[in-house]
Amino acid sequence: MRLSLCAALFASLAGAAQCEFQQQCSKLASKLKIDNATVWFAEYVAAGTNISFPDTDPSCGQAAMTAGVDFCRVALHVATSSESGISMEAWLPRNWTGRFLSTGNGGLNGCLSYDDMAYTVELGFSTVGANNGHNGTAGTPFINAPEVVKDFAWRSVHTNAVVGKQISAAFYNKKHVKSYYLGCSTGGRQGFKSAESFPEDFDGIVAGAPAVDFNNLNSWSGHFYLLTGPAGSPTYLTPDQWNAVHANIMDQCDNLDGYVDGILEDPEICQYNPEALICPAGSPANSTTCITETQARTVRAVFSDLKGENGTLVYPRMQPGSELLGTPYIYYSGQPFQYSADWFKYVVYNDLNWDPATLGPADYAASDALNPSDIRTWSGDLSAAHARGAKILHYHGQQDQIISSSNSPRYYKHVAQTMGLSSSELDSFYRFFRISGMGHCAGGPGATFIGQQRGATASLDPDQNVLTAMVQWVEQGKAPNSILGTAFVGETAGGEVAFQRRHCKYPLRNTYTGKGDPKDPASWKCVE
Repeated sequence: MRLSLCAALFASLAGAAQCEFQQQCSKLASKLKIDNATVWFAEYVAAGTNISFPDTDPSCGQAAMTAGVDFCRVALHVATSSESGISMEAWLPRNWTGRFLSTGNGGLNGCLSYDDMAYTVELGFSTVGANNGHNGTAGTPFINAPEVVKDFAWRSVHTNAVVGKQISAAFYNKKHVKSYYLGCSTGGRQGFKSAESFPEDFDGIVAGAPAVDFNNLNSWSGHFYLLTGPAGSPTYLTPDQWNAVHANIMDQCDNLDGYVDGILEDPEICQYNPEALICPAGSPANSTTCITETQARTVRAVFSDLKGENGTLVYPRMQPGSELLGTPYIYYSGQPFQYSADWFKYVVYNDLNWDPATLGPADYAASDALNPSDIRTWSGDLSAAHARGAKILHYHGQQDQIISSSNSPRYYKHVAQTMGLSSSELDSFYRFFRISGMGHCAGGPGATFIGQQRGATASLDPDQNVLTAMVQWVEQGKAPNSILGTAFVGETAGGEVAFQRRHCKYPLRNTYTGKGDPKDPASWKCVE
């Protein structure tokens, strides 16, 4: 049936090209010769086709999507050791630009980032994604499985890139021109791990909200349950009380950037004090507009650095401003955070009975000392990536409810100190942008549409899109000095534009000039 359709298409030049592409795809599975790999299928996908993912773990939440362009879809398994392997896919577009791109993952998950693959294949990249060496979002596959943990730490992304480039070259009969990486959260960490350990893999890396200092991040993520306790505890705040905390934070800090709009341009300079929210004597204990002194201690601890044994820094504070995005379902829910609990149960201790309510400084130290397969991603030495001319674009939302935005400046400074470079010297290959009003990787009240995801794209103009900005930087040498973000009414791409704002290159901060329409990015400036 497919061959009949293909023959019919020969009636036009465009149809002939489409038919040739389809036939080339059908032959690819038998053509591929990849060590330790089993190719499951290679199939032609026409634009407009509804693609289903029946083998994806339900916890990944991706059942189907519609193809935006014609491409050849290749699925395979690659053994990474005698005890482990990755499932991966390569999407090879008919409108190939000569560019290769690898996508990342998130959390502890073993889920292919199909949305990122769709986004980038539509832009003409030959695109690959992998399951990080396991299926689903839970940490159970890690127990007593160090090779699976190694896949998660670095081997999946590296293997995905190496094998993906082989598939791309075999299909197009020529090597890619430039290679790129796009990822956020765990995917952001994977991008920096690639730069640190495998600098040849990518010419350009876009890394968002990176989960670097990974072991200590898991300790920090787990400690919030110790602060709040379960719902109903004297230390626990209700969602309404967190709403009151957020409003009080805005009262104290929103004008620090010169304009009151419910968005903190630089949460680092907000030193929040919850005293004004403490209930007057005689107020009801279940008040939604005030908090007790005990609850105020919880709030202070949330916005304080986490210290470990001997008072050493484990991880920086949660930045003020993210409370509404983090309430009530993430850190302040009165429940242990799943990823943190799984990491300690299945990796640090290999103990199904480990109780996350017992987490403490000794556990923080044990996790950091274990550091399986150097998953910490904290060498700070990007000199090899720099030497080969690779570029890194790092962004982080300033209302991130999962990974504190305070950790990204900490990492940036760590790189500067490790390499002995000033900010202006880092600019030649590594630039960091703080995205005000953005939650974890996307969303939030700010101008958060910067092209970091398929559904968070306002424009393909490099001035407004982190991915095309990276392509322009790598291929034309024009580095981004700011990222123009867009906010849409209702946070729906393509709808009515609420406002736009330029996000500054760190260490600059954005400030309203006091003149002109604050919705106009020209009314703001980046200052020291």
